[in-house]
Amino acid sequence: MTDSRPVLLCSNTFWSIYNFRRGPIAAMLAAGHPVHVAAPDDEFAEPLRAMGCVVHLMPMAAKGTNPLQDLALTGRLYRLYRRLRPAVILHYTIKPNIYGSIAAHWAGIPAISVTTGLGYVFINDSLTTRIARGLYRYAFRHTRENWFLNPEDHRAFVDGGLVALHKTRLLPGEGVDLAHFAAAPWPPAVPAANGAPDGPTAFRFLLICRLLRDKGVLEYVEAARALKREMPNVTCQILGPADVANPTAVTREEVDAWQREGIIEYLGTTPDVRPLMAQAHCIVLPSYREGLPRTLLEAGALCRPVIASDAPGCRDVVDDGVTGWQVPVRDGAALTDRMRDVAGRPADALQRMGEAGRAKVAREFDERVVIAQYFRILATVA
Repeated sequence: MTDSRPVLLCSNTFWSIYNFRRGPIAAMLAAGHPVHVAAPDDEFAEPLRAMGCVVHLMPMAAKGTNPLQDLALTGRLYRLYRRLRPAVILHYTIKPNIYGSIAAHWAGIPAISVTTGLGYVFINDSLTTRIARGLYRYAFRHTRENWFLNPEDHRAFVDGGLVALHKTRLLPGEGVDLAHFAAAPWPPAVPAANGAPDGPTAFRFLLICRLLRDKGVLEYVEAARALKREMPNVTCQILGPADVANPTAVTREEVDAWQREGIIEYLGTTPDVRPLMAQAHCIVLPSYREGLPRTLLEAGALCRPVIASDAPGCRDVVDDGVTGWQVPVRDGAALTDRMRDVAGRPADALQRMGEAGRAKVAREFDERVVIAQYFRILATVA
């Protein structure tokens, strides 16, 4: 008989819960497990309700470092956990992983931490990040398990003494649904806007991410600016939320300035990335560090070649020269050179790379492997 106690997922956005964990949520709901989700309010709360989730709004200053605010967050989470008494809680992103794990320990609820990327805590070194590492060490003493999405993040936590090796599991990212992200036809060749009929056809690059400097957004804009001058047939698009709660956030005013300059086409956000990814010729992610980037998995599943940084997480997805290309981290000139090269390649060569990308995703990153881990945990707490 299915356990009637809910499963609770807690993150810093409903956007990430909906876009990255929709498959496991649907599988748990279909199996009769009540699913609750907690995060600060955003536009993706409603789609989660429509799926059948119970939504709990949880105010959270994701980019704040005020200890009183963080203590208050821990108290709010503790009260929610005591009231719901879920079978298990899964935490994602920094503050839920730290303060949610502490609150779950106080409430006597088993908790799983999912380290989706190390972010500014490991990219930068400051008093704040050293305190964060200490808080991770304390919080992770009390978790049931700790899941990591790439070997380098796993090694950083274990070697840094932040978590005991026996409590860790290495997952193939958060997986991708290969049926939902089916192979997409190659975009038809069309003349570039304002171009000569016999000139180069339109070519689209697409960056999908939360608009953070740590995602390499500024390097992408640098490349877009150069290509605008040299290759007017090339369009550089960005899809994802601006003004997010993060110390390295890009503001909407900056995005608007790039649009006025004519170097970026900003697409906002969407509940379904597939049509926009399918119209692109190449997906770009020059991030400084990732857990295991869902965007690159989805691009591969859709048969699109990728350009990504040679950074933890990204390099686990991209076979350089086979499914896409790796470029040095924080190197706008190298990114520009690679994008210029890719935009000039024959369509059939890029299509072959995209097909190799889908084969790699199917072989190594099928979402069913990740869903099995959720059900394994549910079996242990029943």
